[in-house]
This record gives sequence, structure tokens and C-alpha cells, in this order.
Amino acid sequence: MNVFWFIPTHGDGRYLGTNVGARAVDSEYMQQIAVAADRLGYEGVLIPTGSSCEDPWVVASSLVPVTKRLKFLVAVRPGLMSPTVAARMSSTLDRISGGRLLINVVAGGDPVELASDGLFLDHTTRYDLTDEFLEIWRRELSGETVDFEGEHLRVKGGHVVYPPIQKPYPPLWFGGSSPAAQKVAANHIDVYLTWGEPPAQVAEKIAEMRKLADAQGKQIRFGIRLHVIVRETEEEAWAAANNLIKHLDDETIAKAQRIFERFDSVGQKRMSQLHQGDRSNLEISPNLWAGIGLVRGGAGTALVGSPEIVAERMREYEALGIETFIFSGYPHLEEAYRVADLLFPLLNLNRPEQTGPTSISPFGEIIANNVLPTAKAAAH
Repeated sequence: MNVFWFIPTHGDGRYLGTNVGARAVDSEYMQQIAVAADRLGYEGVLIPTGSSCEDPWVVASSLVPVTKRLKFLVAVRPGLMSPTVAARMSSTLDRISGGRLLINVVAGGDPVELASDGLFLDHTTRYDLTDEFLEIWRRELSGETVDFEGEHLRVKGGHVVYPPIQKPYPPLWFGGSSPAAQKVAANHIDVYLTWGEPPAQVAEKIAEMRKLADAQGKQIRFGIRLHVIVRETEEEAWAAANNLIKHLDDETIAKAQRIFERFDSVGQKRMSQLHQGDRSNLEISPNLWAGIGLVRGGAGTALVGSPEIVAERMREYEALGIETFIFSGYPHLEEAYRVADLLFPLLNLNRPEQTGPTSISPFGEIIANNVLPTAKAAAH
């Protein structure tokens, strides 16, 4: 099992839907989160993309020098980027990071946002373009000189001079719930991502993707994107979840839902259907809470509970085939520590071996300058 964290380049704070408890997400703060994730043993971090975010490639480049093992899941945007330029960017970042780049393929889901960036293709056509983009990208990074003439893209003599460290190229990750998206995924990607839907729905997606991949003679891996609210007890966790949205009013929720209605993303529609804008019944599956999706686009659900319960729910997803969990929590710096402290000891994690000098802690603060604290059984 792998656990990733998240760099909140579109904002962070203690509450959703308000500037109460908000904090600036500047270079120093992003570095704090990345360094914490690196030291705590997270496998990597997802850096989001979109017009509301800082540019993920620039952000990732700024975080590489302050981290040692952390991997960076960074988006390529077919239709907004040339596949050849994206291939060079990918190779460069893979090289300067020492082979720590992962590629998140994002076709986009908000027609208004895409129009503001100059892309006016409909949903299905965007995935047709993505298919061509990934063929060019993969061939160039595999060392080919590419001549390609498709319906949407044309390249003559495309190539990458400086090859990536990872062979044949940095792994491709991809999320998409529509048939068009899943067809592209089966053709090209290494890891298929789903947002945090109830286990039965995730099982259906995994079964469909395995069938499509088998038809292409491919094997793919699976990951899930979720928030997490873990506390020492169930009661504390649910209180924290309710506290996160305590400043949300109906007008703010309605405004957010109207924006989501214009999206042509099938995944976003599935997220919105989980709660339908109704805050009265947000536990949509045991310990799976849809409150974040009331105002946040994309991943809108969180696992909520004690460490033992959250670990149990994670193992339920793992039994379906999920091997990577991409988590986040508000605020992201503090929650990175809380999740690692409470949850990691209960998980069978794929964690890198520590190298170099290590501290003899953690043992807490020395008692009376002389006595090491002893472990106490947690009260549940």
C-alpha cells in the first residue's frame, strides 16, 4: 500500500467555504508541506492543476531541491500543451528530480475554464485528442523520432534529446469515469485513479478498467483520491468533520453546485450525485463523508473515523485492487503529521528505508529532565 499527500496550491485553511482560518499558500508553506511529507514517509504528493492553482510544473521544480525521496504527481494537459514540449518538460523534471516524476493526465472537465485557456473541444473530442497526445508523448520519451499526423495533432521529426531517468518514461496516471476516458486509459496508462466513491462503485470501475486493459494486453494498477479526517476516537473525528463545514451556508453551497452543473466531467457529476447538495445526510457509505464536495470540485469525499476504522476502510478498498491512496486534509501541514502519527503504524506501507543519521526519538519530551516517557494504551 502506498500513501500520497497533497500540495494545496489553490488555498488552505481550517474551514471550507470561508476566509475564517485561511492561510496564505506561498512558496515557504508549500515547502513546509513537502518536507513534512518527505520526512514522514509519504510516497509522493499530488500537485493539482487548473486556473485556480499555481502552475504545477513550476511548483514541483521548486520542491525538488528541498526533498529527498518524495515523488511528484504533476499534470500534463492535452490540448493546452504540445505533446513534444510536454515530453521535454517531463524528461527534464524527471532528470533533475532523480527519477521522482509521475505524470497525471488531465483532459479537463469545466468547459468555461477550458475556453478561458483557448480550448473549445467537446468532452469526447478532448479524449480523442488525448489519445493522440499520449501516443506522441510515449513514443518520443521511449527514444523514437516521431512523425505523426492525426485528426487533431501533427508532428514531424518530434524527439527528445535528453532521455528521462525512468524507463521507458515516467509512469502515466489518469482519472476519468466516462467510456471515452476509460478507453484512453486502457490504451496508455499505468495507474488508473478514481475519486472516493463507495466501495461498490469503485469495484465496478475497477472491473470495467481491467476488462478494457485485458483487451489491450495490458495490466494496470489502481489508486484512489480521498480526503481523510482521522482522530483518536470516532467521536472526535466526526466532530472535526462537522467543524470543517460549520461556516458553510446554503447560499454558498448552492453557488458551488451551480458551477459544478456546467462541468462535462462524468467524474464530477458522480461526485455531486453522492450528496446532491444536501448537507443533512452526508455519510454516503460507512465512514465515507461527502461534506467536502458541497463546495470543492474534484475529490469531494473523506474517510472519517478513528485510526483503526480508517485503516479498516482502506483495507476494504485495497481488497478491491486499490494500492495507492492520495490523501489530503485541512490544514494540510498539520494533517500530514496527524495522519502519519495515527494511521501509518496500522498500515502495511511500502515505505523507503531510512538512510543517513536518524534521531533516537520520537519518545516525547523528557520527564523532569531525566525520565523517558512510556507508552500508554490509547483510550477508545
